[in-house]
Amino acid sequence: MRGREAELAELAGMLRRPRGRFAVLCAAGGMGKTTVAAEFASQATAAGWRVFWVRWRDSADLALQMVQAALACGLTETELESARAGRASLPDVVWRQLSRARRWLLVLDNADVPQEIGPAGEPLADYRGWIRPYGRGLLVMTSRDSSPQTWGPRARLLPLKPLPAQPAGQMLVDAAPAAGTAEQARDLAMRLGGLPLALHAAGTYLAGPTSRYRTFTTYRQALEHELPLLLGAEHPDASQTRVARTVVRHTWEVSLDQLAREGNDLARPVLRLLAVLAEAPIPLSLITPDLLSAVTGDDVTVLALEAAFAGLHRYGLLDLPYSPGNAGQASGISGPAQVVLHPLIREINAVALAAEVSHLATWHRALAERLTEAVHEVDEQGRAGWPAAALLAPHLPVLLELLDPRSATHHRSALNTLAQVLERAGVFSAARLLHERVLDFESRTLGPQHPDTLTSRNHLANALFGMGEPAEAIRLLRQTLEDRNRVLGPAHPDTLISRHDLACALDGTGQHAEAVSLLRQALADRGRVLGVMHPHTLASRDSLGLALDGMGEHAEAVRLHRQTVEDRIRVLGINHPDTLTSRHNLASALARMGEQEEAVRLLRQTLADRDRVLGPEHPHTARTRDDLEIASAAWRAAQRRQAWLRPSRR
Repeated sequence: MRGREAELAELAGMLRRPRGRFAVLCAAGGMGKTTVAAEFASQATAAGWRVFWVRWRDSADLALQMVQAALACGLTETELESARAGRASLPDVVWRQLSRARRWLLVLDNADVPQEIGPAGEPLADYRGWIRPYGRGLLVMTSRDSSPQTWGPRARLLPLKPLPAQPAGQMLVDAAPAAGTAEQARDLAMRLGGLPLALHAAGTYLAGPTSRYRTFTTYRQALEHELPLLLGAEHPDASQTRVARTVVRHTWEVSLDQLAREGNDLARPVLRLLAVLAEAPIPLSLITPDLLSAVTGDDVTVLALEAAFAGLHRYGLLDLPYSPGNAGQASGISGPAQVVLHPLIREINAVALAAEVSHLATWHRALAERLTEAVHEVDEQGRAGWPAAALLAPHLPVLLELLDPRSATHHRSALNTLAQVLERAGVFSAARLLHERVLDFESRTLGPQHPDTLTSRNHLANALFGMGEPAEAIRLLRQTLEDRNRVLGPAHPDTLISRHDLACALDGTGQHAEAVSLLRQALADRGRVLGVMHPHTLASRDSLGLALDGMGEHAEAVRLHRQTVEDRIRVLGINHPDTLTSRHNLASALARMGEQEEAVRLLRQTLADRDRVLGPEHPHTARTRDDLEIASAAWRAAQRRQAWLRPSRR
């Protein structure tokens, strides 16, 4: 009962005062619902309550056991005969007696198919069948069905979650005290996701005298390459539901089988497909009817897909939280709906998929195509796509793991595109991880000096600078500039990008003189190679203005920024993020030159525009807000000084 004290206390309070309620211990298979109910029943027995344990098998068996409980609570044979003769409803007779009797606890275990409990054709939540909240004792259900609609308003749902680290680790120590320290047990418990059934299986294994792995640490290490054998092995008697519930590999198949019997055949392939993705929240929009059609070969409708998600959620096999993602927080936009799998459910379903499907390549191709399509969708959506982009980021490296060599360039391009979306959103940490994965892959497959590899190294350096790691960013940029000079030539557009990016990083760390030298060269070269109005040329001119401003040449900086603002409006538009950057930089240079009034006016305009275009929490918006506050304070101080120096009139 490690970690279940709160649930036991809640049940104890309800036992003392049911108040017209009943309790439902609900969770996915393997969370320990029956174990908690059994412990509570034991406590109630010790406290002098009459306890009845009913394990669901079918309606006839349930009726028999409910009658036996009512007889034990004082039901007369006369009343029972009236029901048997059809003069009264049997559930009414039983519950009338349970309403008269006191100090009883009735546990209905494994009530995973509530609609079969009866009465036939009526919702359980109408409370006219075997499930009623009106007795003077307490009815406790255990079920995989966690839907409030199933159980009705008088049910107190007690959802069981995975165990926290400390009690989960202690559970392992209880089972195998000689297997290691409490800290090592906690590490293994977290690797198992705090799932009680998996903890029990691991503890039993470790305590076995003939087990190959005898310590928490070696078992945890073995899970990385032997999970299918340790926890994913099939049981020869798995066709028996009673056995399947006790085996990690099969316990969730019980729920999937039930969903299939309800006509929800899509639940199993949906869960298997989710298991191919990374251990991270998944945007619900990623899983489409077309994707499921591609992997199953069947026509899939939106309604069928929604029913599959609803069924999986009802049985606790996935969660559907709705919360802002990292990009949502950066942009001020609420995050999209997400799907979250328990880590072990994900891993075991991946094992099951590999065992069931002979042509996994079909699944992989369909998923790769959908991931690539999703990247293009968020790219086209602009700011509105940023929250989904942050959710997609952990799953994009799957494209490299499932790579078809013929589409390698296509898949790497998708990762780079998503990273650029994340950088525009200000989510540099997620962008960095994508750039690192692409760079590692290209270094191994293309070589460290391949032009694509050099591009990825340059991307990574910029992401590092955005994250506040300038020293490593500058090191990579210097190396990339040197390599591109040698491989591509000094006038190649990619070489000019490296020179520009290195100069910007140097300027950002206060090395203004070297930055100015590099930027003058980059501006001249880009003007000659790309044209004076090319966006890259304008970027170098804008950055040169920043570097000159840092050296104290404010007037020249203002001149360059004014020209760049005008040109960017003409080339990119008045609301383009780069145009807003130029206007911000112009305002900052004006403020340093002492032109506070114009600086404040420009910063106010830029703040309003950035708030609208990028969102109030975007890093660029926050920077403008901070600079406006500083410039406004300086302007007010200057006005006070002028007022103090102005001669007074008598």
